[in-house]
Amino acid sequence: MKQENAPVVIIGGGLTGLSAAVFLARCGVRATLLERHPHTSTHPKARAINPRTMELFRSVGMEERIRAGRSPITGNTDLIHVVTLAGEERVRMPNASIEDIGRISPATWTLIDQNQLEPILRERAVEVGADLRFHTRVDALEEDADGVVVHTTDMATGDTGRIHAAYVIAADGSRSPMREHLGIGAHGRGTITNLVSFFFEADLESALKGRKIIAAYVNNPEVRGTIIPIDNDRRWVINVSFFPEKGQSAADFTEERCVDLVRAAVGTSDLPLKIESVNMPPWDISARVADRFATGRIFIAGDAAHVMPPTGAFGASTGIQDAYNLAWKIGLVLSGAASPGLLESYDAERRPVAEATVEQALLRFAVREGKQFREVADRLLDETTMTFGYCYPVGAFAAEAGAPDTVIENPDQPSGRPGSRAPHVALDSADGPVSTIDLFGNGFTLFAGAAARQWTGSAVAAAQRLGVELTAHTVGSGAEFTDPTGQFSKRYGLEDGGATLVRPDGFVCWRATTDRNGGWADAVTDALRDILDRR
Repeated sequence: MKQENAPVVIIGGGLTGLSAAVFLARCGVRATLLERHPHTSTHPKARAINPRTMELFRSVGMEERIRAGRSPITGNTDLIHVVTLAGEERVRMPNASIEDIGRISPATWTLIDQNQLEPILRERAVEVGADLRFHTRVDALEEDADGVVVHTTDMATGDTGRIHAAYVIAADGSRSPMREHLGIGAHGRGTITNLVSFFFEADLESALKGRKIIAAYVNNPEVRGTIIPIDNDRRWVINVSFFPEKGQSAADFTEERCVDLVRAAVGTSDLPLKIESVNMPPWDISARVADRFATGRIFIAGDAAHVMPPTGAFGASTGIQDAYNLAWKIGLVLSGAASPGLLESYDAERRPVAEATVEQALLRFAVREGKQFREVADRLLDETTMTFGYCYPVGAFAAEAGAPDTVIENPDQPSGRPGSRAPHVALDSADGPVSTIDLFGNGFTLFAGAAARQWTGSAVAAAQRLGVELTAHTVGSGAEFTDPTGQFSKRYGLEDGGATLVRPDGFVCWRATTDRNGGWADAVTDALRDILDRR
């Protein structure tokens, strides 16, 4: 039996696992990734990456590469709920425009199919040195005093092995064998519907009536499902619900029945079409959140930690953001700069966000199931708010007294408080305009007023003594950066002489709203020490 050592083992080679490998490399950690399938996904699955997640990919130099591989449906705008595609349109879900996003982020929505994005992430993970092992099964995990022993089997050769890892990230999907192996329960609505997917070719121009759909949710007495364009021309996938409690199964979906279902969904009884395949494995739409996101040295992320209906394009992005939250923390712990207690903040921060996101996906799915839009409208938050407005009520930051215990805030009126995303502001520099988002690096980032030059150097030196990187920037008249729109102080909640400290993942972790008689070097140092030494 082969025995190896690795700082981090990632279980699962989907979007979350591959992203974790890339993000960990940015933090100086070479991960070993194990995936039981021989290849990345062949199904489109997740089709949209939200702008906040694109900010994360932007930080590791992948934004343009991902945008270059975007889906043929990139220009499509319509999410519709219909009786049939050719018939009555029940509701059209509102979509935030790219133009509106520019006030909040330098990144934009990117429509890219999962089977297009995963190979891009896999290629990048190899480039940055991750050890990727596809067609490798994880049989068991055993935690010891120094780490986790991961028992593996090479599915091509049958060879078994053991990898001793300091930490493990289980990102092995919604049915996560690792979550079950660890005895971590889950709560929520559970399985909502079982589905099969099949690809078909047809000319749907007449039924579309000029609409450019991202997806059409169909609900009529003959079929409940979703029609999704693949090439924006003649190739489509349809996901169709079936009901085991009524004696139905995936085996019922013969080619003849699939033809009938497509015609019933489109609303054209004699529609010419070609079924490509009817042998894809069944899957389910579920709504669940794990009872905890960590146990000892093992963390769960992505669909293993939270699964939600594919409405709102939340699922993939939430998992990728899990990985980003976790990567910098693991990196600091493995470097010795932070205590292992820092990792406890992963569950505290990400689980409330997952709960809120699943709730929003369920509200959207209720409309898909037949509820009137007005019945959920008062509880429904728009995608822009959910994308940028989520906050951490507790976690690895210096919370302010009296701060609201909320998970969501309005990103158009950001608080700038610790636990919230550091807002995008367009600044000017000697080299031209720059977004604050692009100033966040591998370490912590300090923003302070123009008069702060006298003490920011001390803060940088103190951070170095703590073993962490800190980059200090001054903003104001005559400073390194100027604020031509006058938005910086407002969006960060700072008055003259104030300062704010931002974590490597772009979340505010400390703030001094005003200048209280001098520099803040000692306060910054104390804040960093508290964040890093969370015992």
